[in-house]
Amino acid sequence: MTHRTTDPATDTDTGTGTATATAILEGLLTEEGSADPFPLFERARALGPVLPTGDGVLLVTGYEEAERLTRDRAFGIRRTEAGEATGPGGTEHLAQRIISASLLETDPPRHTRLRSLVSSFFAARRIPALEPLIAAAVEDLLDEMAGQAGHAGTPGSGTLGSGTLDFMEVFASRLPMSVICELMGVPKEDRHRFRALSSALTVTLEIAQPPEAVLAADAAAAELVDYFSDLTARRRADPQDDLVSALATAAEGAAGGDARLSEDEMLSMFVLLLVSGFETTASLLGNALALSFQHPLAAAGLRDGTTPLLGFVDEVLRLDAPIQYAARVPLTEGLDAGGVPAPLGTVALVLLGAANRDPRQFDRPAEFDSLRTGPQPLAFGGGAHFCLGAPLARLEASIALPALLRRFPRLRPAGEPVRRYGLMLRGYEELPVTLG
Repeated sequence: MTHRTTDPATDTDTGTGTATATAILEGLLTEEGSADPFPLFERARALGPVLPTGDGVLLVTGYEEAERLTRDRAFGIRRTEAGEATGPGGTEHLAQRIISASLLETDPPRHTRLRSLVSSFFAARRIPALEPLIAAAVEDLLDEMAGQAGHAGTPGSGTLGSGTLDFMEVFASRLPMSVICELMGVPKEDRHRFRALSSALTVTLEIAQPPEAVLAADAAAAELVDYFSDLTARRRADPQDDLVSALATAAEGAAGGDARLSEDEMLSMFVLLLVSGFETTASLLGNALALSFQHPLAAAGLRDGTTPLLGFVDEVLRLDAPIQYAARVPLTEGLDAGGVPAPLGTVALVLLGAANRDPRQFDRPAEFDSLRTGPQPLAFGGGAHFCLGAPLARLEASIALPALLRRFPRLRPAGEPVRRYGLMLRGYEELPVTLG
């Protein structure tokens, strides 16, 4: 993959002096566009809420159009029902096969069957019962942060020297990993290994996939499959009240002719739940803290209870969502996206981050306003593929952020943060902070 060095926000078609859809899409795939895609989103929106690139790709930036596409069952996901990967790398890559067999890349009725097996674990009525577990995990991590701040520069501690901590390492990644592993039944002593594996695997979700990153994703997928194969065997021998035990039982039924869940589907499900339960929430926490630094009055309100907590979280999800796009393809002929024809073979890139800043829906769309009223941000997709873990992610953020800011009222940035590269997943690799 070639990283272009031109400024994607000003890249133009020399024939007309106007930015073209193809140049915008190319710009979004650069490091500069990944770090700050919002000027490109605005440039695309100026040309229309649904913009054809000319090579079978539609860029969808309008809120109304994006909401419709994510809910419309006439549009499906970018993989085939047979699990054949259409993206780079194809099915010879284990990471692609794992993702292709998962909930992320299947349509009803297979998607409905798979989702029904795990939906009860993430039902909105069940999530509040996890509040004590999350609150206890938050307090433990805050205690560790306080201790680690006194051991700056210790290798592997998440410290960066001179009293600086990497928030992503010491808190944002560990809280959601602790929670999803508790739900799944992953022993505490094993959890430290998963952040690096999860990060390596997520390259499979991106449009641009450097060859070396694809190989790293395959290696991570192989290690995760081996781990969950072993854990499944242990849970079948000694079932627990956890998600791994429940799905292992369902897969045993499939072997006996029930056809509820195959062994491959089960292992794909475990990998997906671990990665998605961790990645989006870790990015949400990092993005939220970075925005709190930029908006100190709102952060002060979180400490004293005057800033609406859910309003704050929703505004983070609107302005800087962990998931920036969802892909949809037409399943039949004669469809359109916002009035733009979408023949078979079209791929609609539903740019959720752009839709969340649509001025037709949001006043002052680039401003942070935790008192904002109006439609919900399109941060977790929609329709049949609405993120299962959305209620859990919101709960984790709503518990963690006030506790963090109250415990460390002088928390502040301590260096240049490092954004992760990619168009779909938006977050930080490093977010240096000092406790003050």
